[in-house]
Parts: sequence; structure tokens; C-alpha cells
Amino acid sequence: MPEHPESSVPAVVAAAMQLAEAVRGARREAEAGRRTPAWLAEQVAAAGLYQLYLPSAVGGPQVSPLVGFRAIEELSRADGSVGWCAMIASIMASHVAKLPTEVGRELAGTPADYRASGSGRPGGPTAGRAWPVAGGWRVSGQWNFASGVDNARWLYCTCLVMDGDTPRMTPAGKPMLRMVWVPREAVTIVDTWSVMGMRGTGSKDFTVEDVFVPERLSVASDAQAVQPGPLYHPRSFIVMQWTLTVANSLGIARGAIDSLVAIAATEASTLNTQLLRDRPMVQARVGEADAIVNAARAYVLAAVGRLWDELCAGQAPSDAAVAQARLAIVHAMHESARAVDKVFHAAGSNAIYTSLPLEMAFRDIHVAVQHGAALPGYFESAGKVLMGLRPTDPGW
Repeated sequence: MPEHPESSVPAVVAAAMQLAEAVRGARREAEAGRRTPAWLAEQVAAAGLYQLYLPSAVGGPQVSPLVGFRAIEELSRADGSVGWCAMIASIMASHVAKLPTEVGRELAGTPADYRASGSGRPGGPTAGRAWPVAGGWRVSGQWNFASGVDNARWLYCTCLVMDGDTPRMTPAGKPMLRMVWVPREAVTIVDTWSVMGMRGTGSKDFTVEDVFVPERLSVASDAQAVQPGPLYHPRSFIVMQWTLTVANSLGIARGAIDSLVAIAATEASTLNTQLLRDRPMVQARVGEADAIVNAARAYVLAAVGRLWDELCAGQAPSDAAVAQARLAIVHAMHESARAVDKVFHAAGSNAIYTSLPLEMAFRDIHVAVQHGAALPGYFESAGKVLMGLRPTDPGW
């Protein structure tokens, strides 16, 4: 049955809410260490929040997109970096649906505790490469943006398929890609994560040097899910993933509003002793930011909800439903940044202190909107559908 979870609190959402205090308490430790602290990662994993999209056939929760949305939103409201790592890991878990059940269980363990990081792109000059050998592949390369790599157990690597020193090409003239799973102990982490925001995600590089990957732990880049369920439908696979991504942005924005409301009750400014909460300008900015976030959030829930209804009814997702869901996602990510900007500037000089969470939210949201889900070109893609044309972007 189609699931609209706003009227109830599913278990994984309740778990995220219960973790919020611990997550908020660890914000500075995560920022300084540039990773989710190991003790907190264990709690997030125990709550199932690193594997929201893991197939139920291998012991995962395989939650609906709107349930996953709410769980990631709650974590991100407490800390954007912790929510980001749970979002990325849960998206990585969805790719296990492309593997046979017994292989998925091998990766997840019993009971399932799947923790993955990795990269969906092969990279640049040191691109991931895979050479076919008897029984599998020999893999080497370097990948970047491996969020949560310090706490991962498996690395998901996108590789160019090689014939000697030359990439193998598809009939369409594009490089052939292979996805492989490599155990954490077979990789080397390269600490490149010196960034303005999302510092606590630990999104470092990692390298693999001539590691054998058995055939069962690999799939072609265009492989479709073999596990059942509307969550893994090829037509909407990327929308289901990016529903978690936009939840992170909206959660950060909500947390920023929370932060301003909290400090407004006690803080004034150098030239004005009136508390922030008693100033009409601050009151207006809080109202504007709240409206921005609520409106963008409602659009995401409605658009993704309609797409999910089609999938649960056994229908092939319509172009209109996919376009609206993708439009809602890119719109809400940019609106989240706009809302954070409003409350950041309303706080005046109070906003710049690292002792308060508002400045972290400002930095984090402006990193979050650099994600591929927020590419402005997706407004164009949706517009093409609205005008009866066919989008040409690769993820459509």
C-alpha cells in the first residue's frame, strides 16, 4: 500500500529523534575530528540509519522514501554532517539491490549491519580501473568524496573497464563502467578533507592498489535491481536516492531556524541591547525562513508521494511524476540555502561565532547545494517535460 508517514512516527524516525541529543552534543567533536566519532557511528548504525534503503531480502529495513526522508531530516536537523553520512550510506545500501540475495547477505552480515561509503564516479587522472581476470577483476585507482569512509565496512567503487592500458568502450562510444565492492581493510584512506563546511562528514579520498574483486561483488554500471520493490524501480531509482539528499538540506535549514530562535531569547548586539526576539526584523526573517522551508518541504512530500503512489500501484512512473519529484528536490535544496541565509544575517554578528551552531549550518548548507542533486540544469530538464519535450541530462 502507498505510505504517507506524516501522521505517524515510524521506528527509524523515532530512532533518529532519540539520537538527536547525542548528535548535537557531538557536533564540535565531529567538526574537529572531521568525521562522525566512532562511538556515535555505532549508535547510528545500531538504529539502522546507515542502511535505510538496504533490501529487506538481505535483512535491511527497505523503508519507503518518505520514511527515509523523515529519518535523515531529523538527524540533519541536529547536525548536517551526521545526517549527510547516514544519507550517503543509505543511498549506497540501495545498490545492494542489484546483487543476488546471498551476495547481499554476505555484505550486510546477520543481523544486517551494512555500512558503506564510496563513489559513483571513476574519478580523474587516477581514475578507478578494473581489469578482467579469471574469476573477477583486478582493481586500482583513487576516488574522492567518500563520505563516512572512516566508519565504513565496504567501499563502493566505480571503475573504467580496461583492455590493457585502454578503456573498453560501449557501442555508443562511451567508456564502459563496472561497479565493485571492496572491503574497508583493502583500501587506504587519503586525508584530503580540508573544506569550509560538512567537515564532520570525513569525505576523504581512498585508494585501491591491485586488489582482486570476485565477480559476485561487481555489476555493470547499467545493471538494474534484482531485488523486488518499488524503491528500486529503474525509472525512479535516482529520485528515491535524492529524496534522502534533499531531506539533509531541509533538516539543516530547520536546524538553523531552531538555532536563531534559541539565541534570540538571550542575545542582543553591541549597538542595540534589545533582545533579538523582540526586534521586528528578526521576527520577520524567522517567519520568512519558516515559510520557505515548510513550502519547499511540502512540495517534496507531495511530488515524491505521487510518484510513490504510481510505483506502489504497479504503474510505470510517468514523465510528469518523475519531473515534478526531481523539480521539487532541486527547488527545495536551493530554498534551504535561502532560508539559512535569512536567519544567518538576521542574527547579525552573533552568527559568526563557532560556539553557536548557526555558523556551522551556514557553512554546511552551502556545501550541500554543491551536490549533483542540486544542479540548476534540473530546472531545465523539468521545464522540458512541462513543455512536452524529452530531457537529455544523463540521470534522467
